[in-house]
Amino acid sequence: MYLEIISPEAKLFSGKVTSVTVPGIDGEFQMLNHHAAIISILAKGDIKIAADSFEFSKEAEGKFFLGGDKKYHLSINSGTLEMNDNKINILVD
Repeated sequence: MYLEIISPEAKLFSGKVTSVTVPGIDGEFQMLNHHAAIISILAKGDIKIAADSFEFSKEAEGKFFLGGDKKYHLSINSGTLEMNDNKINILVD
């Protein structure tokens, strides 16, 4: 599946991923390949990304960190998410 993460300042990430875990307002949830269409508001927490290879934009340098779970983490204050047709768009603050 394809993921894009965009902040007001820049596009932070764009690429193929194997899973994405996000902090929903009712708790953390994960999306895998061919997940059902969804729109959600995100709460403060970490977006966790699993990918075979990971390259983020220059603007995102220092914002992502590799966690003990072997996933890349991005801390956010809030955001919105839309997944449709195996593409995830996340807007973050």
